[in-house]
Amino acid sequence: MIDRSGIRDGHETARVALDAVEAGIDAAHPDSVLADAIAVAGTTLHVADERYDLDAYDEVVVLGGGNAAGRIAAFLADRLGDALTGGVVVTDDPAPADPVEVVSGIHPVPSEANVDGARRVLDRARESDGDTLVLAPVTGGGSALLAAPAGDVTLDDLQALTDALLRSGAPIDRINCVRKHVSAIKGGSLADAIAPATAVGLVFSDVSSGDPAVVASGPLSPDPTTYADALDVLSRFDVDAPDAVVEHLRDGADGDRDETPTAGDPAFETVSVRVLADNYTALSAARDACAEAGFDTVVLSSSVRGEAREAAKTHVAIAEEVRRTGNPRPAPVAVLSGGETTVTIGGGGEGDADEDGGDGTGEVDADEDGDGGTVDADGDRGATGGPNQEFALSAAVELPADAVLCAVDTDGIDGPTDAAGALVDADTVDDDRHARDRLAAHDAYGYLDERGALVRTGKTGTNVNDLRVLLVADRSSA
Repeated sequence: MIDRSGIRDGHETARVALDAVEAGIDAAHPDSVLADAIAVAGTTLHVADERYDLDAYDEVVVLGGGNAAGRIAAFLADRLGDALTGGVVVTDDPAPADPVEVVSGIHPVPSEANVDGARRVLDRARESDGDTLVLAPVTGGGSALLAAPAGDVTLDDLQALTDALLRSGAPIDRINCVRKHVSAIKGGSLADAIAPATAVGLVFSDVSSGDPAVVASGPLSPDPTTYADALDVLSRFDVDAPDAVVEHLRDGADGDRDETPTAGDPAFETVSVRVLADNYTALSAARDACAEAGFDTVVLSSSVRGEAREAAKTHVAIAEEVRRTGNPRPAPVAVLSGGETTVTIGGGGEGDADEDGGDGTGEVDADEDGDGGTVDADGDRGATGGPNQEFALSAAVELPADAVLCAVDTDGIDGPTDAAGALVDADTVDDDRHARDRLAAHDAYGYLDERGALVRTGKTGTNVNDLRVLLVADRSSA
């Protein structure tokens, strides 16, 4: 999966780091996850510990969206065969899934194709009845891919809002609070459209909390937020939202629009949501790969967040501690982490914008889905990169000898670039001042590319947040 041709020759430790990252991504791929979670025996569909008698339904359809939705639909089409009636999913990584219609959209800023696809999902959902079984992929990237503007909000408004939110430094749950309240499909609205059909949410979580109400802005989950909350996000994070968006939210806060469905709403009586994969899925597999290669392992956290370059310094400090005192484990040791760091527009305050992060003059990575992605907000300055590249470059400036760090976005797209992240060691940076200048300009991509440090995977077919592998080797084996 990882294209290693452009990565400079390295030592054995670098190979282990890449192997571990690849193992983590593979473990979170729908083919791996679904093979363990879903099976069909005769006319019985098994989803984890739940069972559904396919003969009890007139229709079985697939409805949903996100980075992994196309792969999930393809798996279901293969397993269910003639029992599957049809459906619609919207994804940026399409795969043949006949009879399910797979709409190809883009991420992280919605397009006309995204809107058209989301409306087809809603239209098909509204055709469901009590004799319908809906299997609903809900994955990272869904907030952008399932774009159905509500009220008088237009696609142009939604695009401008998305750009402003991703640059704002707001955490993903706050970003998605706003998205829910300008959408006809998010915040439980898809569940409302599906009712009274039986619905099974198949969730691949790309948010640190793992909360299905945040993944893809929670189309199948009760919404604990309100229009007033959404307005508060715009105010608190100084989001320059289009007038139509502000008016729409104010009407809702004034009671002129119905709130999104909340807990206890009848729409959720026949909905079951299962989180089938999350960041720890990838972390566990990466940990096992490191252990097999002879490294002791420590999982630092699956929810590391904050500014990418600052979080990187904490990881460097751990490598230094390993070398100095043997804590938290003596070398050779692998320290693994996941979550979603950010790069805040404006130079680096404490914003936590990610669904993939944002930065100070260049990118914002607001992944949703952490769903999301990164917007090149300052192309005229040439700033290019993403939170994982910025994390890696910040670490490389201070990384001790015999340590290697690989940081990637598991969807394969870090920021507005063709790289998933980067692999660095103490030799990556040969001019501290120049590297720090590139960090200050949020231009990690060019610096790392020149040094053969970028990791490219292409679209991976999954999205479970970021994955980082820090290896501190024995001096003799490095």
